[in-house]
Amino acid sequence: MRSSPFGHFARRFVEPYGARETFCRPLRENDLHTISVIDLPPLYRTEFGAAHCGDSLQLLARLPNESVNLVLTSPPFALQREKEYLDRSGNKSQEDYVEWLAKFGALVFQKLKPDGSFVIDIGGAYVKGAPERALYPFRVLLKFCDDLGFKLAQDFYWNNPSKLPSPIEWVNKRKLRAKDSVNTVWWFSKTQWPKADASKVLAPYSDRMKKLIHDPGAFYKPAKRPSGHDITDRFGKDNGGALPSNLLQIPNCESNGKYLAACKLVGARQHPARFPAKLPEFFIRLLTEPEDLVVDIFAGSNTTGAVAEIEQRRWLAFDLSVEYLAASSFRFLHDDVSMKKMKIIYENLTQHKPMDLRHYFHSNDQLEFKQRLASGV
Repeated sequence: MRSSPFGHFARRFVEPYGARETFCRPLRENDLHTISVIDLPPLYRTEFGAAHCGDSLQLLARLPNESVNLVLTSPPFALQREKEYLDRSGNKSQEDYVEWLAKFGALVFQKLKPDGSFVIDIGGAYVKGAPERALYPFRVLLKFCDDLGFKLAQDFYWNNPSKLPSPIEWVNKRKLRAKDSVNTVWWFSKTQWPKADASKVLAPYSDRMKKLIHDPGAFYKPAKRPSGHDITDRFGKDNGGALPSNLLQIPNCESNGKYLAACKLVGARQHPARFPAKLPEFFIRLLTEPEDLVVDIFAGSNTTGAVAEIEQRRWLAFDLSVEYLAASSFRFLHDDVSMKKMKIIYENLTQHKPMDLRHYFHSNDQLEFKQRLASGV
C-alpha cells in the first residue's frame, strides 16, 4: 500500500466495461491523483482525469484544501434570455447572480494551492429593456477580491470575431450599439505570485518582426526613445515568439468537429454554450505544468478536460447534467469507435453507469487527438 499526496492509498477498483463486462486492476499513481481525490465513482474516466455528475458545491467540498492548481470554467451567464440548458439552476437573474457565484468562489479559494489560479470566463449582458450594459461581470470581480480574498492577477478579454450580432434589438434592428463580441475573463489568484510562465504561450511573430530579427540594423538603432523606453540591440533577438496580449482573438466557430458529429449520430443534445479549445489551452499552458490538477466546475461539454488530457494535466470535470456529461465523452473517443459502440457508451453514461474511456483512446492516439483539438475538438 502506498499513499498519494491526498492521503489515499492504492487499492483495487472495479468498474463496468462496455455494456456487460467488468475488469479489476490496481490503480496507478495518476489514478491516485484524480480518481481518489473525490471518494465517489466518476461518471467516466480517462488516462488523466475523471468527470463527475453532481452539484459542484458538494463536489468541491470533497476536494482536499490546497490541492488544485487551476480552476478554469465558464459559468452560466446572467442572461435576460435563457439558453436551452437542460438544467437551468445556474441561470440566475443579474440581481442574485453575484452572490450565487460567490458561493463557488469561496470554496475554490479554499481548494486552490497557494500558487494556484482561478480563471473565469463571464459574458456580458444588457439591462432588461434598455440599451445599457449590466455591471455584473465587474461586480463579480469586486466581490471576489474585496470579500473572498482573491487577487486580480490580470484581466483578459476574449474577442470572438465569429459571434453573431447581438442583442438583436439594439444592434440589428435599431442599430444603436455595436456587436457584442468580447467576454471578460478574470484571472484570479490566492497570492500576488501565482505560478505562471508566459513563454509557454508565445504568439507567432509577424512577418515584419521576422524581417527585423533577420536584419535588425535595417529597422532600428539602439537608443532611448522619447517615451522613456530604452531600446537595446537585444530587441532583435529571436525568443521563439512574441509575448501574448491580454486580448485573446479566438473564433468560436466549431461546426464539423468530432463532438458535434457524434452528438448528431447518436441523437444527443449538444451543449449550447461551448467555448473553443484554444481558450482553455492558453490558460492551461500559461498557469500549469504536466501532472498539475485542473478543475472545471461547470464542465458542460468538457472542453477543459479534453484540453487538459492532451496537455497531460490531471483534471476533474463537474456538471449537474448527466446528458451533457455523457455527450462530452465523445471528445475522448478514437475515430475508429463505431456509432453502435458510441451509442452504448452514451446510453450507459446517461443511466449513470460508469465507463472507463481508456479502452477507446490510447497513448498512440495523441497525434490524432492534437489535430482534432487544433480544429476545435
